Amino acid sequence: MPDGSWASSPGVRASMRSNRGRDTRPELALRRAVHALGLRYRVGARPLKGVRRTADLLFTRAKVAVFLDGCFWHGCPEHHTVAATNAEFWARKVSDNRRRDRDTDQRLAEAGWRSVRVWEHEDPAEAALRVRAAVT
Repeated sequence: MPDGSWASSPGVRASMRSNRGRDTRPELALRRAVHALGLRYRVGARPLKGVRRTADLLFTRAKVAVFLDGCFWHGCPEHHTVAATNAEFWARKVSDNRRRDRDTDQRLAEAGWRSVRVWEHEDPAEAALRVRAAVT
């Protein structure tokens, strides 16, 4: 790529730039299911000041942070696939994401928070019940 991008082609770069950081279909489904259970939350907020980690759903009073993890991006044991192009870059990226996830969970636990991790493939109603159990 002439602009020094890590992308293997202009098409890949355009595709990656179009990925949404929030309000994805799985996230909206989880939010609807959690809301239907009567729970209210903050969206896209940082549980810890000074730490650049954003929870998808945040229950400040209960000190519960919910993260909805994408199967590809976070290395789902059931659905993660190895990238065919630029495989070394993507393997390192997923490994770094998983390491950061563990670090986030540890930091939150040390600060008295609970982390709930939900895979994007999970049934939103079942995941919402797990969230409710952590909050109540």
